[in-house]
Amino acid sequence: MVIVMKPGTARKDIEKIKEKMESLGCAVHEVEGESYNIIGLIGDTSNIDSDIIQADRNVEKVVNIQEPFKKAHKLFKPEDTIVNVNGKKIGGGNIAVIAGPCSVESREQIIDIAVKVKESGAAMLRGGAFKPRTSPYSFQGLREEGLELLLEAKKVTGLPIVTEIMSAHHIDIFEENVDVIQIGARNMQNFELLKAVGKTSKPILLKRGLSSSVEELIMSAEYIMAEGNNDVILCERGIRTFETYTRNTLDLSAIPVIKRLSHLPVIVDPSHATGHYWMVEALAKAAIAVGADGLIIEVHNDPENALCDGPQSLKPEKFKHLMDSVRQIASIENKNITI
Repeated sequence: MVIVMKPGTARKDIEKIKEKMESLGCAVHEVEGESYNIIGLIGDTSNIDSDIIQADRNVEKVVNIQEPFKKAHKLFKPEDTIVNVNGKKIGGGNIAVIAGPCSVESREQIIDIAVKVKESGAAMLRGGAFKPRTSPYSFQGLREEGLELLLEAKKVTGLPIVTEIMSAHHIDIFEENVDVIQIGARNMQNFELLKAVGKTSKPILLKRGLSSSVEELIMSAEYIMAEGNNDVILCERGIRTFETYTRNTLDLSAIPVIKRLSHLPVIVDPSHATGHYWMVEALAKAAIAVGADGLIIEVHNDPENALCDGPQSLKPEKFKHLMDSVRQIASIENKNITI
């Protein structure tokens, strides 16, 4: 349930309604904008008579939220959330492109790629240190050494680091060293991990699960936000369907749906969605056209010999061409590319 207060309502009157709602057993979440003040109620509101609330002269209207998510709901926060990562913005008309290799393989590799993607306009550097792989015999990442190499690349380029966390045991080292903590598709409903990152102060990039609905994705974001961390970036990375030509099926329709339901920024990963490098640019442009707030693109300087996901990785020169195309689409949509 959401209570929309009339413009100009005195603070004492707002506090009075908040106290009353808390006395009825609800947690209260207040959002104050330039011309509005909203009181969101979290918990069991079945015993609250909305007509009685509506009778208050300071209340503009009362809206019941049908969806199970609350803090992530657009009614709770009509303005788009803008996530700020070391001065680089995602959301609210700001498009951020995150680029880098699937896995950190060596110092030379990650620094070379970081320098080149920055030159092309990437706002952040992605790179896997801890890798979730379908096969236990596949390369699992350099782990702590990989994080150290990412920090070296950050020192050289200034690009914020985006990398995936696999276990709550690594929370401390990630909070100390990583700028954006990624929750991968396989961990989207690892609720204990979601609660753990929800207690951190770092922005969280939450990828949609392989067979998850949009509502399930936003509910996972709700787990993070319920612990106090509101800097959540959603990511559409393709879902599993009957189609086998591509690695996954990119659900571009999820972007406007999420924009209608939630205030959280949403980015698109066309690399994992397709599994083919030659499809990445076309779908990246389409993603921006339908309203995505950013992209996460796999870039490798030697895809043929990559230890992970070489077939879907762009070479640096191809990434530069993609960035030129994305800027044109963003210009048409009157949006800014974060650099």
